[in-house]
Amino acid sequence: MMNPYELHQQVEAIASMLDAQEQPEAYEYLTGLLFDTEEVTESPYEIATELMKADSPAPLPAFLIDFITELYEEEIEDGNADAMNDLGAHYYDGWRGLEQSFSKAVALYHRAAENGNRAAQENLGYCYYYGRDMERDYEKAFHYFALGAFDGHLISLYKIGDMYLNGYYVSKNEKEAFHIYMRCLETMTDEAAETVAGPVYLRLGKMLLHGIGTDRDLKGALVCYQKAEAFLYDMVKDGNAMYRKSLDAAVAGQEKVRKQMQAELPANQWIFD
Repeated sequence: MMNPYELHQQVEAIASMLDAQEQPEAYEYLTGLLFDTEEVTESPYEIATELMKADSPAPLPAFLIDFITELYEEEIEDGNADAMNDLGAHYYDGWRGLEQSFSKAVALYHRAAENGNRAAQENLGYCYYYGRDMERDYEKAFHYFALGAFDGHLISLYKIGDMYLNGYYVSKNEKEAFHIYMRCLETMTDEAAETVAGPVYLRLGKMLLHGIGTDRDLKGALVCYQKAEAFLYDMVKDGNAMYRKSLDAAVAGQEKVRKQMQAELPANQWIFD
């Protein structure tokens, strides 16, 4: 583990390589760490986390990605389960210019999960659900999502809803899926809404449009699709490119609802003299 003085030297070197115009937030953050001291008091994990958020969502220069990865790996060697999960998540997404590698992500998620990290357990649920660098295993996916949902993770909860909707591992139960999605909205915080509301509203829009697990409600479906579009737009704008198809689906869903609403209007036309 590097000591604070060694970390100070590395931060100073990286800061000198940054373009203050191209990466203003990263530059300001790193130069702030150097102010009036010869040691950096923040941990490598804290620095890596802040740098991954800086100047988002633009890709970061390769030398900065290498530095961030080194910081995470320092913390991982010291047993930091959050660092294991976070670096795994960045490999999973290919975030900010880091290479996308499901195999590296899964290995790090397993290490973090073994150390009790709930977010990593939820992330493993995704890997088993979609077969990321492994065979799909809905039983294991359900197991990991259940752990996350039990701990209040709403992504895990709505993925369990997906499993009831599709009959994956559990018996298909559309009403239960609808109930779970509604439960997500009822318990959602403003912070959770940033990543959960869009996908949940998208699912509810489709169910209300087609009467899946609930009564058909075109106006309710339109509202859900509109809310889904708003939340998903922010997610895609912030760099979550994997939700682009969901955003397109929210827009297309509104058009489907509007066509059906128009078709159900009376054919009468007002006649002007």
